Formats: sequence, C-alpha cells, structure tokens
Amino acid sequence: MALRANLSVALAFALCAAGATATPSSRPLLQQNVSLALANELAEAALAACHADGRSAVVAIVDRGGNLVAVQRDDSVGPHNTDAARQKAFTALSTKSATRELATNARATPDAQNLNTVPSLLLIGGGVPLKVGKDVIGAIGVGGSGGAANDEGCALKAIAKVLPNSN
Repeated sequence: MALRANLSVALAFALCAAGATATPSSRPLLQQNVSLALANELAEAALAACHADGRSAVVAIVDRGGNLVAVQRDDSVGPHNTDAARQKAFTALSTKSATRELATNARATPDAQNLNTVPSLLLIGGGVPLKVGKDVIGAIGVGGSGGAANDEGCALKAIAKVLPNSN
C-alpha cells in the first residue's frame, strides 16, 4: 500500500513538472474584458456627457471579442445611428484606434484609403478603444449626437469618468 501511495505521489510530481515546462502558448490566456456592469456604466456616462451638452445619442459597447455587450439609445435618435454606434465600436476595437483619427489617416494616406471598402469598418468619428494599461479590452461607439467630434467627445468623457488613466 505504501508503495502505491509513493508511486501516486511520484506520478503527481511528474505531471506537475511536465506542466511547469509547458510552453506559454499552451496555457490558457488570462485577459481582462468588458463586463456588462462596466459596459452599462460607460453607456450611462456617455449619454450623461451628451446630455450635458444638450445632445441626444446612442451608445454601444463591445467586448474584446467584438461582441455587443450593451447599447443605450435616447428616444429621439434615428434608428440608423444604433448600427453606426455598434460599427464605430467594432472599428475602434479591431483597429485599436479612435475612428476619427483612423478616418483622417485613411483620407490622407493613399495606402490606407482602401479601408473604406472593408464592410465591417466604419470610418466616422465616435469610436474609441477601451484600454487597461496597454491592453484593448473593448470599445465604445457613440452616434447621433450631431457629428463625429461630438460623438467622440461624449465617448472620451465617459472613459475619463469610468476608466480614468486608461487611454
């Protein structure tokens, strides 16, 4: 019986040692992501920022995988703005850059002009990546507040309030 216990302990140590030498790529990733609570807090903060400027808007939040986590829309915002806000958030996430900056660069750089032909990207200001440290954990998209600069401003104010020192 003691021999069996010793063999079990030895086997357990061998398995642990084998796991300790596994390559980093074979281990599960531990990544931060946007939660529903965080998404709702960001959406509320963005709408509050727009309202403070006398504007209505729609806000969409996507997680690090591009999945829609939350959307909030003021009553008076046109229905097309909901999809635009989601696309802005997705574009900011996938390019890891603010969509207004991306749009400006695409217009100014001949090699980047083809970004306008990618159906899943929307090159209009109002999308901003959400970062924790250097990691992009999701993105926020705002639409319908009266222009790209206004949309982006509401998004940036929400990020500053909810995730200070993140972008």
